[in-house]
Parts: sequence; C-alpha cells; structure tokens
Amino acid sequence: MMNPDLYAQGLQTRRDVLGADYVDAAIAGADDFNRPLQELVTQYCWGDVWNRPGLDRRTRSLLNLAMLTALNRPHELKLHIKGALNNGVTKDEMREVFLQALVYCGAPAAVDSFRTAREVFKELGV
Repeated sequence: MMNPDLYAQGLQTRRDVLGADYVDAAIAGADDFNRPLQELVTQYCWGDVWNRPGLDRRTRSLLNLAMLTALNRPHELKLHIKGALNNGVTKDEMREVFLQALVYCGAPAAVDSFRTAREVFKELGV
C-alpha cells in the first residue's frame, strides 16, 4: 500500500542523491509492468530506509558501494557512484572501499568496480 508521505520523501531523497533527471526519467518511463517496482523502491528504499536517522547519506553511499561491488551489480554501482559523489564521498574513499571489497568479495568484483568508477569519473569530468 502506497504511503504518500514516504513516497514524497523518497522521491526527494532519490532526486537529491541520484539526480532529478535520472529519477524523473525512471518515474516517467514506468509502465503497468514496472510502476509498482518504481513506487516500492521510491517509498521503501528511498523514503523509509535512506531517511532513517541512524546513518547519514554519505555513510549509506559508502555502504552501497561496498554492497553493490559484492553483488557485482555494475549498472546500479554506476548510479551509486554518482550518488556517492553527490553525498560528499571522494574518489580516494571510493578507491579504499573497492580495495577493501577486493579482500572480502574477490578481485573480479573489485576490478569491475574500479572500471565502472573510472567510466563515471570520465563521464562527469571528476
């Protein structure tokens, strides 16, 4: 069941972190098949969890970089690298996250994350 307040909070947080252009395109491009996914992600992930008081956005971004590396999800990682930059995470800190992930998640996952980060940095001129 949709909670309009959490959805609105989530939409704002999602826009703040990932960028309004990307988020607005994802919402506008939703169809009958994936609209429930967009609503759930916006309300639950971004409205509820990302806005909890226990961790700041910067810390949540660092965690996401590590978890997405562990899961080897380069598409989502690319988005969250951009979000991490928006949340004040530096390139040096990202490098350390990926090196730590190399030890615990394996070299192939870390290599892919480094590759993805370099693509994002080049795209953004960082």
